[in-house]
Amino acid sequence: MSDVNGKTVVMGLQQTFVMFGATVLVPLITGLDVGVTLFCAGIGTWIFHFLTGFKVPVFLGSSFAFMPGILAVAAAKDGGGLPAALGGIVIAGAIYIIVALIFTRVSYKVLERILPPQVTGPMIILIGLMLADVAIKNANGSFAPGAVKEIGVNGCWLIALFTFAVGVFVKVYFDKIGKRFISALPVLIAVVSGYLLSAIVGIVDFSGVSKADWVGLPNFTLPVFEWSAISIIVPIAFVTLIEHFGDVIAVGNVVGKNFLKEPGIHRTMMGDGIATSFAALIGGPANTTYSENTGALALTGNHNPVIMRIAACFAILLAMIPKFTAIIAAIPAPVIGGISILLFGMITSIGIKNMIDNKVDMNNAKNLIIVAAMLVLGIGKAEFAIDAFKLSGLGLAAIVGILLNLILNFGFVRGK
Repeated sequence: MSDVNGKTVVMGLQQTFVMFGATVLVPLITGLDVGVTLFCAGIGTWIFHFLTGFKVPVFLGSSFAFMPGILAVAAAKDGGGLPAALGGIVIAGAIYIIVALIFTRVSYKVLERILPPQVTGPMIILIGLMLADVAIKNANGSFAPGAVKEIGVNGCWLIALFTFAVGVFVKVYFDKIGKRFISALPVLIAVVSGYLLSAIVGIVDFSGVSKADWVGLPNFTLPVFEWSAISIIVPIAFVTLIEHFGDVIAVGNVVGKNFLKEPGIHRTMMGDGIATSFAALIGGPANTTYSENTGALALTGNHNPVIMRIAACFAILLAMIPKFTAIIAAIPAPVIGGISILLFGMITSIGIKNMIDNKVDMNNAKNLIIVAAMLVLGIGKAEFAIDAFKLSGLGLAAIVGILLNLILNFGFVRGK
């Protein structure tokens, strides 16, 4: 930390705010603890930097990709609840570690062949579409009975749409006039604005804030391991593996270095995997190399990895202030719903963009078949079960897409 000075501390604090909105949104939607999430983001980032030789300017935050699986396990009558979802995430992190070990001997291009854009694109699209129902329920106040009673569903939607509009305005307007630092904070500004409006109309319950201590440890939770939950959560690792590749490549492009070679994709993936398993072992969501990180690097032009480690320290510090985390936990559901419409829609759009950027030929019958099968199975929440083993939704769609790609492109079907 010899590079620490006043400037890097300010840049680290800025980085904390860039990551903050999206990081705490995952526990707010899934029911995990906000304090534990911030703590895991901070510790996870330090784990990542240690394993990559302190060379890669990356901050690890909460992964949106695992939310459908977490919510599905939590809602299932025999799913084991959130502790079982955490158990699945521990195993998903172990998958990262296994793949990282493989990449010490095998070229990373092997994974690109197994998971081409015609498979990863629909997987990303499905993440957004499968979360759409959560966004709408939050927006109409279904997750906040008190708000519905006080202002009605239409009132909840007014708050949700206000939050959504603020997010769109911040991103589009400030980017247009060249204020890119502000345009990089649409989630944070929109949530704060929606929160203030909710407080003005009187639907915010601050009782938890008044009871919370100023200083204390987060509410750590141990995982439990159940096969049904593991079968739902673990397949999502296929998506996040590709997300990891994309983020590491993108950061390297901004910085002007090839991080796939040095320190190596096996080291970055190992750091991500250990951080994810560690987080789930103490009650936090899966970690991921944030795409927001790339935008902040490009905006500031300061690529010093120590800035990310300072941001990690701020995240750990905030996790130790229960009063602060209680304020975050009191954000009304319509506010979360409003920003979720934007975020979840963008996830789907990114999946579409992934296919366009990689020039996936949708006139190719094989690609059409792969994409069609995956979308129907995922959106339709199809389920395949043999005794205790079960694949459903995104997990089943991912496996079918991978198998179809291998059979159609590398198996017995050779024609177009």
